[in-house]
Amino acid sequence: MHALNKHRPLRRIVLASAATVSGMVLLLALKPHTAPTVVTASTRAPAASSSASPGTAAGSRTVTGDTVQTRWGPVRVRVALKDGRLTDVTAVDYPQDNPRDREINSYALPRLRSEALEAQSAEIDSVSGATYTSDGYRRSLQSALDSAGL
Repeated sequence: MHALNKHRPLRRIVLASAATVSGMVLLLALKPHTAPTVVTASTRAPAASSSASPGTAAGSRTVTGDTVQTRWGPVRVRVALKDGRLTDVTAVDYPQDNPRDREINSYALPRLRSEALEAQSAEIDSVSGATYTSDGYRRSLQSALDSAGL
């Protein structure tokens, strides 16, 4: 007797439903898992990666990190340093093409900034809901700190 016998319509319905649910689960599990790419110094102007602010004291300077291309757009940070300590972190580039990007980054960027200042490094936690921006922020921050020799 065949499994989809016409005399057993309930069995046919159950098997079709199970196949549909299984197919949907498999399709939803296929998410792209790509790492953000870093734009290297050879693909942009040399002055953008590291620059000292004019008129600053010998122990103070500003360094801009690499641009990190994330799924939702580029992320780049600029750090201010004084006597080897991180005094400020500013997001120069970040995703802001649509209202949702602006909403996410309005709460994510201040949190990332305060964590970076507290940690005095790029070893900071991601902000929930802003994973790609957090990863780009962390990688750009690390490149700025590397350029500064920290």
